[in-house]
Amino acid sequence: MAIAGLVPLSTVDWPGKLAAVVFLQGCPLACPYCQNEAILDPKVPGAVPWSQVEALLARRAGLLDGVVLTGGEALRQAGVVDAARRVREMGFGVGLHTAGAYPRALAKILPHTDWVGIDVKAMPDDYAAATGFGAGAKAWQSLDAVLEASAERADVGPLDYEVRTTVYPGAPATERFEELLGELRARGVRNFALQEARTDGTPVAFRAQALAWDRRAWAKRLAEMVDAASRAGFESFEARLA
Repeated sequence: MAIAGLVPLSTVDWPGKLAAVVFLQGCPLACPYCQNEAILDPKVPGAVPWSQVEALLARRAGLLDGVVLTGGEALRQAGVVDAARRVREMGFGVGLHTAGAYPRALAKILPHTDWVGIDVKAMPDDYAAATGFGAGAKAWQSLDAVLEASAERADVGPLDYEVRTTVYPGAPATERFEELLGELRARGVRNFALQEARTDGTPVAFRAQALAWDRRAWAKRLAEMVDAASRAGFESFEARLA
């Protein structure tokens, strides 16, 4: 695997857990607010050998709850399934961050995963506008697979998950947020997080765009979305505001 970076300890990448975070190189999406732009190019070789990950875990046995595989898009790399198996063999839980662009790879890794944070960027027909890649059908198919696994895999223990949507002024998800909420609830989503896009570390174009935002209008719209999500009937809801 091409590993772009390794964080020895995180308290925020897997809610309620202490985890190491493995950043995998490459992503097919071009989300304008991406804070990991430097690791999106799939042609860039890895900077961290897998042996370094295993060495860290050997030292942190009993101190870490698990490992989060993220990116980029973690499922872009074929070796991610074997990596998840190996983490489990070493006695750690496996968390996964994904935008759902590779439903076949997701199906392979889910049996070896304890928690999934899946990004739902927009309604299916808005993905090209939201991410530069028309992966809406695949992303929502992946969402359905996560929901199904959370309900039906009693043989390997329950799969915990979080669905999250990132919003900013003019984003397709912002324009159709109430409709998106209705579709998430109709599909059975129980755990949801609304995330306000941050500008730190994002591409220059996005930071320039942010300078022109009407802050008063945005605060009003953001409050409406938080209220709508809080009343949508999710078992758990969190608003992560910049």
